[in-house]
Amino acid sequence: MKFFLVQLFLPLLLVNTAFTAKPQDVPPGMVWIQGGEFTMGTNETEAYPPEKPAHQVKVDGFWMDETEVTNEQFQKFTKATQYITVAERVPNWEELKKQLPPDTPKPSPETLVAGSVVFVQPKERPPQADPSLWWLWTPGANWLHPEGPASTLDGREHHPVVHIAWEDAVAYAKWAGKRLPTEAEWEFAARGGLNQQRYAWGNEFKPGGKFRANIWQGSFPDTNTIEDGFARTAPVKSFPANGYGLYEMTGNVWEWCSDWFDVALYTSVTGQAVILNPAGPDHSNNPSLPYSSQRVTKGGSFMSAENYDVNYRPSARRGTDWDTGMSDIGFRCVRSPK
Repeated sequence: MKFFLVQLFLPLLLVNTAFTAKPQDVPPGMVWIQGGEFTMGTNETEAYPPEKPAHQVKVDGFWMDETEVTNEQFQKFTKATQYITVAERVPNWEELKKQLPPDTPKPSPETLVAGSVVFVQPKERPPQADPSLWWLWTPGANWLHPEGPASTLDGREHHPVVHIAWEDAVAYAKWAGKRLPTEAEWEFAARGGLNQQRYAWGNEFKPGGKFRANIWQGSFPDTNTIEDGFARTAPVKSFPANGYGLYEMTGNVWEWCSDWFDVALYTSVTGQAVILNPAGPDHSNNPSLPYSSQRVTKGGSFMSAENYDVNYRPSARRGTDWDTGMSDIGFRCVRSPK
C-alpha cells in the first residue's frame, strides 16, 4: 500500500516541490512563477504580423514583481545611487545620429536639451493618424516631471514610473538584484496559466461588465470617456490580479523586456520543436525603421484603444527604441532562483 501511494502521489510531489522557498527567502513584492510550456504568440486573424505565428515555448521558473515598478520604488533607487535617467541627460548627438538617416542635420542647441516625449491629448479629431500630433517632445519632461517641468509626482507615488529608457530599467534591476524579463517569461507570466486565451483573464473582454485593465475608452486620440476611472496611469493594484497574482500585466504602461525586437522573429522559428528559454535575437530588426535599435515592450498601456492599437493582449508585442522614454513606458523585474 505504501509503495502504491508513493507511485500515485510522486508526480504531484515533484511538481509542487520543483522549487521550494523558505519564507525568509521570498523576495518582497515578488511572486513565484512555476514555469512550464505554453503557446507563445497567436494565430488570430485580427492580430498584428509580428505576433504570428503561434509556437511552443518552455520557460524555467522565476520570481516576478507583482506590480510595475512605482515612482516610490524608483525614487529609493535614485536616492541610493544618484542615478540620472536618460531623459534627464542632455542628448549626445554622436550617439543620437546613429539611429537617424545619414543626412539628418544636427538640431540647434535649443532643441538638443534634456527631455522626453509626452502624450498630449488633441482637443479635436486629427485629420490623419499621425503620432506627431499627440506625441510632443517636451524639454524638462522626465520621471520626476511626467508632463513637463510644471508637473510633479504628488499623489502618484504608487503609480508606475514612466519616461524610463531601457538602460534605466536595466540599471534599476541590477541595483535591486534582479533583471528584466525575457519576452517569453513576460508572456508566460501575463497569461496567468490560461493558454491560448485572447486576454490575460480569458476570452471575454469585459467579464461581468467590468474593465480588467487600464486602457483607452472612446476614440483615440481625442476622445477618452474614462469609463475605467483613469485618464492616464493608474496606481498599481487598481485592477484584479491575474491567475499568478500579478497586477496590471495588461494596460497601464508598456513594460520593457530584455530581448532585442525582431519584427519577423516568430516567422523564423516556425516548425521548430518546443523552444527552451528563448532570449531573443542578437540584434534589432525592423525594416520600417532601419536606423532604430529596438527592444521589446509588452502589455499595452492606458493609450491602447480598440480603434487604434489593440495591444492589450498577452501575445501583442512592440519594438521601442532602447534609448527612449515616454508617458506610457515603464517596467517590472524578475529574478532567477538561486
